[in-house]
Amino acid sequence: MSVPLTNVIPVQGERQAMDWSLVLASQGIEAFIEREPESPRWLLVIHGPDFPRAVQTLRAYLTENKTRRWTRELPGAGLLFDARGAAALWIFALLFVLQTNGPPDFTESGVMSNQAVQDGQWWRLFTAVSLHGDIAHLAANLFSGFILIGLAMGAYGRGFGWLLAWLAGVGGNLAGFIFYPASHQVLGASGMVLGALGLLTAQSFTLLRHGISSRQLAVRSACGGILLLVLLGLSPAQNVDVLAHVSGFAAGAVLGILSGFFPGQTIHRSAFQWSAGVIAGLLFAGTWWLALR
Repeated sequence: MSVPLTNVIPVQGERQAMDWSLVLASQGIEAFIEREPESPRWLLVIHGPDFPRAVQTLRAYLTENKTRRWTRELPGAGLLFDARGAAALWIFALLFVLQTNGPPDFTESGVMSNQAVQDGQWWRLFTAVSLHGDIAHLAANLFSGFILIGLAMGAYGRGFGWLLAWLAGVGGNLAGFIFYPASHQVLGASGMVLGALGLLTAQSFTLLRHGISSRQLAVRSACGGILLLVLLGLSPAQNVDVLAHVSGFAAGAVLGILSGFFPGQTIHRSAFQWSAGVIAGLLFAGTWWLALR
C-alpha cells in the first residue's frame, strides 16, 4: 500500500496555522501553510511519511494547552496576552505597602547597593527589582508591566515568561553593578519590564522565518516603541537609570534568543511551565529571606 505524498490538516485560521507549524518544526516535522483557493479555510500540508507523527505531536500539544482561559490574542499583532501577569505584579504593590507601612529598614534591606553587593550581599540584585521609590514609580511599572509582562507570558508561557523577564531585570541591575561606582544605589522593576520588551523583540524576529507578516511585525514594533517612550521619556522619576533600562532590554533579548534552543514542544508543556514558575518563586522567596534575616 503506497503512502500519499502529502496529507493536509485543516486549521481554524492563519494564527493557528503558524502556531501549529512552529510546534511541528520543533519536532523536525516540516509543514507548509496554504489557504484553500476561493475559501477562507487554511491548511497545514504535511509530507505523507511524517503525517502520523505530526498528528500525534499536535494531539499532545492540544492536551497540554486545553485550558487557555487566561490567554487572549492581541488583534492585528499575532501576540498572545496572558492576564495572569497582573496577579504576579500585585506582589510589587504588596511590597510597596510594606515599604511605606512596614519596618523602617525594609527598603534598605532590599535596595540594590553596589557597595553591599561587593561585600557579598548578591541577593540585592534580585530583591531590588520588586521595590519602588514612590507611588508614581510603582504605577508606571504596574501599567507598563501589565502589558509587556503579560505579552511575554503569552509568548513564552506563564512560568517561563515570568522567570525570563525577572532575570532580565536582574541583568539590568548587574550592568549597574559592573559600570557604576560603589556608591550607586537603585531600585525598581523598569529593567524587568523592558526585559519583557526584549523578549518580545527576540521572538518577533525569530518568527520572521516562520511566516509572520510584515503588518504584524509593524504593529508589534509600534506597540513596543510607544511603551518604550512611556518608560524612558515619560517616567515620573527625575533620574532615570538609562543603563538599567537598556541593559534589561538587552538581557531580555539575549534570553529570548537563548530560549529558542529549547525544543518548542518542551516549552509548551505544563510541567515545564510549572517548574519555571516554582524556580521563580523559590528565587523570590529565597533572596528576600536572605535580605530580611
